Amino acid sequence: MRPNTLYIAVPCYNEEEVLPETSRRLGEKMRQLIASGQISGKSRVLFVNDGSKDKTWEVISALHEKDPLFSGLNLSRNRGHQNALLAGLLTAKDRADMVISMDADLQDDVDAVDAMVEKYHNGMDIVYGVRSSRAKDTFFKRFTAEAFYRLMNRMGAETVFNHADYRLMSRRALEGLAEFKEVNLFLRGIVPMIGYPTDTVEYERGERFAGESKYPLKKMLAFAMEGITSLSTKPIRMITGLGVLIFIISIAMLVYSVVRWAMGATTLGWASVMCSVWAIGGLILLSLGVIGEYVGKIYLETKGRPRFLIKDILEDSDEKVL
Repeated sequence: MRPNTLYIAVPCYNEEEVLPETSRRLGEKMRQLIASGQISGKSRVLFVNDGSKDKTWEVISALHEKDPLFSGLNLSRNRGHQNALLAGLLTAKDRADMVISMDADLQDDVDAVDAMVEKYHNGMDIVYGVRSSRAKDTFFKRFTAEAFYRLMNRMGAETVFNHADYRLMSRRALEGLAEFKEVNLFLRGIVPMIGYPTDTVEYERGERFAGESKYPLKKMLAFAMEGITSLSTKPIRMITGLGVLIFIISIAMLVYSVVRWAMGATTLGWASVMCSVWAIGGLILLSLGVIGEYVGKIYLETKGRPRFLIKDILEDSDEKVL
């Protein structure tokens, strides 16, 4: 029985500083797995350049020229992390039996690949890399990150707690992923919808090797909003519930006003009126914003624009890595 082919898909945006070290560590890991017979010699590391403004593509091209183990995918323009990741996964789908996605910054433990491959051989179609601890994080980082996952799940976007985009997917799982056609991507919520046997591998997340984080707090909040509105209608339902609550309060205030009028106290407070006007006005604007977010997504989906366009691809599919 021939060994299965593994591709590691690595989205890259302005990663020229870290790529030499990333390629070294991934190269060592792939050769180790090939030598032990766990994966085939046709396995590859696929770097996806997401419209980087630095020399990321030049570095990827040089790596490919030097060693066929490294393949490259160059998108026509920056499409964002999720689309770049999807491009790598779908490109690798027809070339590999299993694909592992991970970031280029080396925060994901490369040694967890062994356990993922082992679980794949034991029949798992999806293996999630899950952080075992956040002890190294600051209190603020730990609090906001855990709040992110809890908020996502409460809003109806099913996610795996403390899992980012470090995961293994079989070809069958990738074919299932390809059936999801939405333009507004949130892979952490879409992948659990696929089904098939799943498992987890715990690992210790390290510090970023070089460069700056691509997900500061502002981007994380935008990412959470993207995930919630892409996968759940709970915010719309919350607006409906809020409208019902305000209506009930207005009826209660009407009854209160009538009772006060009957008692001869007809002077109403200016402060309570102003507070009511500001509160209701704010809720209306908030509600319009949430509804607008959904309408905007519908607009983008109906256009059916491509999620990514491939400009260049570097591969030597017939060569074996020695």
